[in-house]
Amino acid sequence: MAKYEIVLRKSVRKDLEPIPKRDVRRLLADIADLANDPRPPKSRKLSGAEKYRLRCGVYRLLYEIQDAVLIVCIVKVGHRREIYRS
Repeated sequence: MAKYEIVLRKSVRKDLEPIPKRDVRRLLADIADLANDPRPPKSRKLSGAEKYRLRCGVYRLLYEIQDAVLIVCIVKVGHRREIYRS
């Protein structure tokens, strides 16, 4: 299986700032794992959008997969109670 390129939106860097360093390391490890398998067993497809959700403790990663060009784009990172709010 081909390796996917990971792309972070600029807003994701801002999303990571208030998160404790220990949790950021875990989130970054999970993001790196998406390069090998963009649809791991613990990820779920969101209804109504072409996005996926990955649980990382109390935090969530929202990302899009572009299979044609082998890119995983991390859209948003946040606490589970805030991530789905507009």
